[in-house]
Amino acid sequence: MKTLDEITQLITSELAKINWNKEPRGLYEPIGYVLSMGGKRIRPALSLMACNLFSENLQPAVLPALGIEVFHNFTLLHDDIMDRADVRRGRPTVHKKWNDNTAILSGDVMQISAYQLVAETPVEHLKPVLDLFSKTAAEICEGQQYDVDFEIRDEVNAEEYLEMIRLKTAVLLGCALKTGALIGGAGEEDAQNLYDFGINIGLAFQLKDDLLDVYGDEATFGKKIGGDILCNKKTYLLIHALQLAKGTDVIELKKWLNNCDQNQALEKIAAVTSIYNRLGVKSICEDKMHYFYSKAIANLANVRILENNKQELRNLAEKLMFRID
Repeated sequence: MKTLDEITQLITSELAKINWNKEPRGLYEPIGYVLSMGGKRIRPALSLMACNLFSENLQPAVLPALGIEVFHNFTLLHDDIMDRADVRRGRPTVHKKWNDNTAILSGDVMQISAYQLVAETPVEHLKPVLDLFSKTAAEICEGQQYDVDFEIRDEVNAEEYLEMIRLKTAVLLGCALKTGALIGGAGEEDAQNLYDFGINIGLAFQLKDDLLDVYGDEATFGKKIGGDILCNKKTYLLIHALQLAKGTDVIELKKWLNNCDQNQALEKIAAVTSIYNRLGVKSICEDKMHYFYSKAIANLANVRILENNKQELRNLAEKLMFRID
């Protein structure tokens, strides 16, 4: 069994072999820029780790895993346009460094390239893998649409939010794991348990992201702290704050939600964070995060292979849950 570090090194090495130094430069240079930002490479790592549970030969799963990583980065590129985000992984986003049109078109090519890489799946596994990837791609778009819709809705409940993040974030983790498992020769039940492991880890991961956006360290988080607060994003924290707030907290919270003055950005972040602290929504979010984490570990326990061989996946899950960035 390979370690996470060994698999990450393999992914980095194989990603570097993809040539983005092509013409027209204005189309391909932003792709190389996005992929050079690094990131944790969680999705391709999960895919190769899942493959490794059932096979010592990772090579057939490498290109499909890279396809999943390219697709993930494509979604971030378009997501940053829609969110008007200025920074990604501590560097200017593509639409800020270049422009919106460049970011849209380069993202389109990334999506096409992702499909080309996933299509390198060995022929005996190609149809189920491509079907899963296409289903996942559509679900991610559905999740993004819900996210957009929630911005203009006055009320969003916790269940709707969890379904949105399942679609927007968790399904790609599940897809990565099931893809690797299928290519590695897993049976349907084990592949499904790994998919469910990915879904639950993905839900916990996004809840952790909500927490870090408010309570993280900007130096390690790679994005500005309080970004969700500034754009009134309906996170798990805000949804519960709106449900729990009473009296002066309701008045103050709604006042800040209606305040779009950029000159008061820091004041808004501090004020809303203070309301969150008074209402105890941080612990509510943490409790839900741990609930999904526990479900994920149970899914992994149901995979019928030697327990020792699952340790790297357990370690990664733990690392994702207790990260500070």
